[in-house]
Amino acid sequence: MRCLLFPGQGVQKRGMGSDLFARHPEATALADEVLGCSIEELCVRDPLRRLRDTRYAQPAVFFVNALMGLEQAAPECVAGHSLGEYNALVAAGVLSLADGLALVVRRAELMAGVTGGGMSAVQGVPAAFVRRALAETGLPNVFVANLNADTQTTIAGDRAELAVAGKAIAGLPGARVVPLNVSGPFHTPLMAPAAAEFHAVLARQVFAPAAIPVVSSVTGELFDPADGAGLLARQLAEPVAWVRVVHTLRALGVTEFDEVNGKTVTALVTRIH
Repeated sequence: MRCLLFPGQGVQKRGMGSDLFARHPEATALADEVLGCSIEELCVRDPLRRLRDTRYAQPAVFFVNALMGLEQAAPECVAGHSLGEYNALVAAGVLSLADGLALVVRRAELMAGVTGGGMSAVQGVPAAFVRRALAETGLPNVFVANLNADTQTTIAGDRAELAVAGKAIAGLPGARVVPLNVSGPFHTPLMAPAAAEFHAVLARQVFAPAAIPVVSSVTGELFDPADGAGLLARQLAEPVAWVRVVHTLRALGVTEFDEVNGKTVTALVTRIH
């Protein structure tokens, strides 16, 4: 079984999608209308350097992912890492492209509104070691944010406390801590106010039945459209359970993983056993 994977924020780069927009003029015009600016100019030239801004980076990544997905052979199941889950839901027919883009724009605005925090990638040690180190430091505002692979975890939280936690974790044998260039403590309880506000938006959205299996990045289980609003709101303030996602996909019978827009999440798949 073949699964198509969609990456999230962080894969954005100037020039992405340059060959796609002319081939999809109707979708591109839709994106221009929703964003209030040229999606092609934002992605290809980015003269105002907006791809550094969460409010623009998320819609840009989502839209380029979506166009790339349209040009792929039909997958048998889909999944996405954080923001990429919206692309998976579009590919599975749970959301339309227009609705997905509108939700991502609002999501990005709310997430960008939570400032003062940061994220760091932790490589080389299991998540259990990271959790233990965080518990021992006694820092109340640093959390595990992404469970990406067997020995790759992301922590996030208050920026000052994050620096202290990073030093403690870096002392573990084999551990390497790398600060990430993001504006907030994504996928942690510090995002709870944004999650609550986003839930009110999501509650008005109709989620259609999935045409193919799609796996939730929050639960690591099959996405239930009946709880679509709850799952996508929780995604802002709870860890990305990517290890569980991959285990679920393999249990479904997936033997082939393809990815649009790079190899970020397929590289993680190879490090999950």
